[in-house]
Amino acid sequence: MFAPPLNVDLHCHSTVSDGVLAPAAVAQRAHAQGVDVWALTDHDEVGGIAAAREAATDLGMDYVTGLEISVTWANKTIHIVGLKIDETNPNLLSGLAKTRSGRQRRAEDMAADLAKVGIPNCYEGALKYVGNPDLISRAHFARYLVEVGVCEDVSAVFKKYLADGKPGFVPHRWATLSEAVGWIRGAGGIAVVAHPGRYDLTPIAFDAFFNEFKNLGGTAIEVVTGSHTVDQYDEYAKIANQYGFMASRGSDFHAPDENLPDLGQLPALAKELTPVWHSWIK
Repeated sequence: MFAPPLNVDLHCHSTVSDGVLAPAAVAQRAHAQGVDVWALTDHDEVGGIAAAREAATDLGMDYVTGLEISVTWANKTIHIVGLKIDETNPNLLSGLAKTRSGRQRRAEDMAADLAKVGIPNCYEGALKYVGNPDLISRAHFARYLVEVGVCEDVSAVFKKYLADGKPGFVPHRWATLSEAVGWIRGAGGIAVVAHPGRYDLTPIAFDAFFNEFKNLGGTAIEVVTGSHTVDQYDEYAKIANQYGFMASRGSDFHAPDENLPDLGQLPALAKELTPVWHSWIK
């Protein structure tokens, strides 16, 4: 008799960045959803790791330290997940502080632009959803726009107002790809491209990006993730094998009523892939 595969979820968020549940509550939900191995990967922030680790350990889950770093590449925003990091590494901490520093001004500019299209008081409204005063994000604005009835759900807000080219989108210069991968590797971690199916890049640009990521020491991509379609599971499985990347799996959970699928509910990775956890989880 074979044991069932481990339920691994290596991408989710808490109130320390743009989630709605505290780190311990995310751990409890992950455990309730059958997750065996879990990582909290807040945006540009490691402040929730201690609480997440303690809760996961108490619940009997294997815990993996993680984060998600915002990167600007070819004038596009791309996210890089770091797994198995040392969250006390000084270079990592100073880099994350630098990356977070422009969020306040961007939020003020977003609110001003949304006011121009007839949606006032967005900055004050978004603040009601912010758990970490150093990290106000588009998700907080999206929740406020749902609250006041501008759109039915967060996904619709992003598509209509907050995506690149829409009225409330304000670009921000994040870390470079080299910086992000360097901080992760310098902290002893593994660099993973988050949800590659979300990025609006041409095949030529994707090839350049994946090659640069690999040359910098990046080793994995998310294949099965909450924002990928079933077809994209197959597409990025092929890409992982084409470039020699390991594969990761994560729900990208933010809130109980915003995510489908929920924590731990994704399908397993295809058997022909090498899981990013293959050498450190038995």
